[in-house]
Amino acid sequence: MSGKLYNVGKVVNTHGIRGEVKVVPQTDFPEERFGIGSKLVLTDAQNGTSELRVQVESARLHKNVYIVKFKGYDNINDILPYKGWMIKVSDEERKPLDEGEYYYHQIVGCRVITDEGEELGTIGEILAPGANHVWVVERPKGKPVLLPVIDDVILNVDVEAKQVRVHIMEGLID
Repeated sequence: MSGKLYNVGKVVNTHGIRGEVKVVPQTDFPEERFGIGSKLVLTDAQNGTSELRVQVESARLHKNVYIVKFKGYDNINDILPYKGWMIKVSDEERKPLDEGEYYYHQIVGCRVITDEGEELGTIGEILAPGANHVWVVERPKGKPVLLPVIDDVILNVDVEAKQVRVHIMEGLID
């Protein structure tokens, strides 16, 4: 594995005594990322320089977290030092997306332009509260704008130009 790494989760605690960990997923593809045989990289969230390459032996969803076991880590003492570490995936392990789908890192930082030509600001964060994602647009002046990611609002996404064209529905900006 080489190249850029992307966050897909965080080890938040151990689970039992057999080397399993609780993982909070930070990906739209948790079934794939934590699937058996998936190759991941653990990185120390404190210093960011320590890395550990692991492979998923088993995983299951339990109360909004994944219980994951990595190959070669068979008891709590083996895995305990990695509590709090980030779980990342390399470019090589990411799957290609379908037309109209984007990775978070491709959207964050895009400029947002309305269909009337007004520049709103830059997408600073992506929220996943329920039925659809919400893009948080940081504005130079004023409160952030919360854009629901629906066809009526998001008109065009150009990840190469880092620009998103939107239609502002009544009530989105107060």
